[in-house]
Amino acid sequence: MMSELPLDQVRTLLAVVDEGTFDAAASALHVTPSAVSQRVKALEQRTGRVLLLRTKPVRPTESGEVVVRFARRLARLEQDTRSALGMSGPGEPTRLTIAVNSDSLATWFLPALGRVPEELGIGYELRREDQDHTAALLREGVVMAAVTSSPEAVSGCSVRSLGRMRYLPVATGAFAGRWLGRGTGVPLRDLIADAPVVDFDRRDDLQDAFLRALGRGRGERARRHFVPTSEGFVDAVVAGMGWGMLPETQARPLLARGRLVGLAPDRHVDVPLYWQQWKLDSPALAAVAAAVLAEAAEALDVDRPGNGGPRA
Repeated sequence: MMSELPLDQVRTLLAVVDEGTFDAAASALHVTPSAVSQRVKALEQRTGRVLLLRTKPVRPTESGEVVVRFARRLARLEQDTRSALGMSGPGEPTRLTIAVNSDSLATWFLPALGRVPEELGIGYELRREDQDHTAALLREGVVMAAVTSSPEAVSGCSVRSLGRMRYLPVATGAFAGRWLGRGTGVPLRDLIADAPVVDFDRRDDLQDAFLRALGRGRGERARRHFVPTSEGFVDAVVAGMGWGMLPETQARPLLARGRLVGLAPDRHVDVPLYWQQWKLDSPALAAVAAAVLAEAAEALDVDRPGNGGPRA
């Protein structure tokens, strides 16, 4: 049973995964590399499973991920207990690891963290990842909570709807006039598939989702630019490199100032977002969840039908 696992061995396994090598884990734990190796081997013998792939850096196996999740929950509970008993060191922060997609990070998520009471003394480690893949970080035990596009709860986690992030198809006026027939009366769907386009990365499906909504497939001749930051993506569209789907909160000011034009006022792509977190009685995690849900209620659209796919 997991409760019978020697805690020093469990903590050692976590240190190896976090540090990447046995030697680095030994340095972090102030023990010898031989002691680290012995503890990991003992834990593998006790569980009857291979827990680590001895690669560089090391990686947990599927069974190892189970133990890593347990170790992180154990560390979180231990820290909360020490804090409740007044055993934390002076100014010692509570650390929370959270996975969040780039567009949320650039728009509404940091204001959400600003709602968390300062007296909780939380230090955040944010992992930026596509919302279709943040759930994997939860599953692997790398993070305690995540903004994700999956409504299916990861094992050991709870899930709550945050709302939908709306994306608008935009470009500069000059780009729309040159490539998209703006002012000529030529239908957008007849030209847009082969026009230069900005994608976040090769997993970004938002632009293609918009094309599908227009009844078009991905253009074979389209020049595609990959710009893997939310701010850089906006800058690339504003620079006229291509058209793209921008979060409504980023697009509206640029549309109002005339720096961008909407390509199809009656079209958009909505991406549903969810908050998943460990089922853990942690005051810090509960406070962050409350703040995230409150900010999302104001910043995101709730209960609107979606028609699109993911963006990091």
